[in-house]
Amino acid sequence: MRVWIDLTNSPHVLVLRPVIEVLRADGHEVHVTARDFAQTLALCDRFGIAHTAIGHHRGGRLAAKGLGLASRSGALVRWARRRGPFDLAIGHGSNDITVAAALLRIPCTTTFDYEWATVQHNVNCRLAQAVVVPDIIPPERFDRYGARRKLHPYAGLKEEYYLADFEPDPAILRSLGLDPSEPIAVVRTPPVVSLYHRFENDLFGATLDRLRGAQTVVLPRTPEQRSQLDAAGGFIVPERAIDAQSLIAYADLVISAGGTMNREAVALATPVYTVFEGRLGAVDEALIAAGRLRRLTSPDDATLAKRDRTAAGDERIRRDPRDFTALLTSPVTGWRATAGRWAGDERSRPPLTPGAKEP
Repeated sequence: MRVWIDLTNSPHVLVLRPVIEVLRADGHEVHVTARDFAQTLALCDRFGIAHTAIGHHRGGRLAAKGLGLASRSGALVRWARRRGPFDLAIGHGSNDITVAAALLRIPCTTTFDYEWATVQHNVNCRLAQAVVVPDIIPPERFDRYGARRKLHPYAGLKEEYYLADFEPDPAILRSLGLDPSEPIAVVRTPPVVSLYHRFENDLFGATLDRLRGAQTVVLPRTPEQRSQLDAAGGFIVPERAIDAQSLIAYADLVISAGGTMNREAVALATPVYTVFEGRLGAVDEALIAAGRLRRLTSPDDATLAKRDRTAAGDERIRRDPRDFTALLTSPVTGWRATAGRWAGDERSRPPLTPGAKEP
């Protein structure tokens, strides 16, 4: 099978890295395209993912996004015609690849875990043949996108799949000049260019002020944010893509205005607060209800102190990325998870990772 995977944002590299590895280990041919945005290309290089860089982010305004979608989708079509044919296209909420795949009549899968990005999902859900999402999201929330019959739900968090083989590397502490005996905070800036996060976040700024001068590592999303942080001073701002997952694992506190880093902290059993000001999705609603994620309501909530990490490893949930990969390939293979079992031909399902248990 020839598979085309498109990466348009930094978290997509993390999510789809084990998928690429599983597919190639099973003898499939995988080609990767990537957009020049945030740390997407740098993370591809860090993980050794060979890719073709196509297009860049056009900005946060709706008109700019529309122009970017048309321009990059056209570029992807031209690339795929030269490199194809492909049996399957996969994207993490990428409208670009769903449009390009539809024009080329390539079966396509989209996956995401935040259901209220309505502009984005009205495109990718309607054009894709499979929509792979967490099973905690009520199915009726996808009706507005015409996706109810395309749903392929998975258990747990996507982070529990792509972090299944992860163990933290203490080298990250040395590279950033961090003292592990002192408290460490990790802060991820708001996605100011995202359509679903339209608000100025005064709480976030006040919280940054409270943490200034401590061992606070701030991970900006854009060059503009980096410049603002450098001008403010008092923070550790990495100059390039880093092993953020190891940093989160060693941190005593994580504060993020986005989603992926929050859920990585949950998966790695690190205390985490969200300052997301948009409409909460079902995943975060469930994590907050379970006490695994907290909403930051005041800068005073951001108390930085050393935590006991001895039990963190025992709290982690690790899930087999082959199960996630099987759902992503469902437009071609017909696999579907139903009540924890696999529908269809069990004999054709890829083997599980050695040592893992059957669902």
